[in-house]
Amino acid sequence: MKKALITTGGGDCPGLNAVIRAIVKRAQQTNDWEVYGSMEAFNGVLRSPKEIIRLDDDKVAGIHARGGTILQTTSKGGPFNWPVQRADGSWTGEDRSEEMIYYLNKEGFKAVINIGGDGSQKISHELYKRGLNVIGVPKTIDNDLASTDYTFGFQTAVGIATDAVDKLVTTAESHHRLMILEVMGRGAGWIALHSALGGGAEVCLIPEIPYDIDKVLERLNQRYEAGKGFAIIVIAEGAKPKKGSVVARKSAEVGYQNVRLGGVAYQLSDQLKKAGFEHDIREMVLGHLQRGGTPTAYDRVLATQFGVKAMEMAINGEYGRMVSFLDHEITSVSLEKATQGQNLVDPEGFLVQTAKGVGISFGD
Repeated sequence: MKKALITTGGGDCPGLNAVIRAIVKRAQQTNDWEVYGSMEAFNGVLRSPKEIIRLDDDKVAGIHARGGTILQTTSKGGPFNWPVQRADGSWTGEDRSEEMIYYLNKEGFKAVINIGGDGSQKISHELYKRGLNVIGVPKTIDNDLASTDYTFGFQTAVGIATDAVDKLVTTAESHHRLMILEVMGRGAGWIALHSALGGGAEVCLIPEIPYDIDKVLERLNQRYEAGKGFAIIVIAEGAKPKKGSVVARKSAEVGYQNVRLGGVAYQLSDQLKKAGFEHDIREMVLGHLQRGGTPTAYDRVLATQFGVKAMEMAINGEYGRMVSFLDHEITSVSLEKATQGQNLVDPEGFLVQTAKGVGISFGD
């Protein structure tokens, strides 16, 4: 029997379990593939004892409707930066990739299907260059991966954010307040843009369009002067003013390399008050609620398509590639291409123009 290993890395995302289930279901039809899962991305392979589980019908039954991942996930550690504590108590990262590749080859794993975002697929690409048979599956609620039109989890996150806008409208109207909703997305404004359009916000601030606080104030004053006693702003966590920087801080967690975004809603609130905005303001950081819960039907279907395609690529020996959704087709692209650049909002694109067409201000 041939063995395939599934890993889920980076942030959790609605639809991960649907991918896992689809891979297992498709493999069962071949009668010569077994599927295993490594707990917490590649960490399950690197730990001693190993944390690798057999995935069968019983393990994946009904999981397509569940959020999160039955294999768990992490943004720490990994084959190229395994945390090792020095004698003085400080920490360093150790490259254990060759050791891991040797173990997987020795144990007969013919394919590794790595489900993850930009950072995870860069790991996929590097492991492939070092001789491991890797297939990537794109995953992120941010929808910022290059070479795929959409990633699963995005539509679920947008639905949660839009529902939050809807709820904030009623409390904003009741109290005559400005409500600022901060959503995820890191350097991409897709969640903010879609939820602002879907929820009918007055202002949408995204990383791709640095904002002028005076322009934001002007749009809000226009609304209040027109007799509308409340307003909604949706701001992406990576948004920044024209003469400012992103609100971020370095994490103190061992093995976590990304900066932590968050808090831009409070910065915007202070900026508006200093600029002369006279009405009550309340801020809400939606945070990890966008990652949790049941995936939408759209994300379950897309994730299932990705899982089936990934397993078929393993069967056909199509390694060094990432599953992709391009022009309404499930296809694949090289990992090298997939990890070059990001999928960002086009400031001149049709979605931004649509938003401006219904009066949404981007502060530009």
